[in-house]
Amino acid sequence: MEQLFPHGFVHYLAGGLLIGAGVVLLFVGTGAIGGASSVFSAVWSWVSERPFFQQPRFVQTRAWRVVYALGMVLGAFLVTALSGERFVTAVPWFLLLIGGFVAGFGARLGNGCTSGHGVCGLGSLQLPSLLAVVTFLATAFATANLVRAIGGQS
Repeated sequence: MEQLFPHGFVHYLAGGLLIGAGVVLLFVGTGAIGGASSVFSAVWSWVSERPFFQQPRFVQTRAWRVVYALGMVLGAFLVTALSGERFVTAVPWFLLLIGGFVAGFGARLGNGCTSGHGVCGLGSLQLPSLLAVVTFLATAFATANLVRAIGGQS
């Protein structure tokens, strides 16, 4: 157990419970799914007239989606401030940018992201979400092993 969770598991458990409670509260209160990838499209509905971004599901929900996204960002800052730890990566900024674009494209292609499928979709026993999560995990395992095989860090 120590090898899997060298810093303990309580904070992971607490985070998972808070995420679960948050998406349940959002769903019970609004009937909306708490995935994060639709935040991007909802924000773009303010600046783009393209038909995709002007769908009612984005235009009518953009205000709470922005608050939802800000809550995720502020939550990360709060955890960082309270823990006293500074989280730093050795990954160059341009690789982070490329990874963000790839992840965003994948979320669009997969009709949702890991939070939408993994937390909300699996929580509501949706078969397409199960298939999406299995695909996410298989791709992550394959990518990590490929990067390690070519000499990258894992």
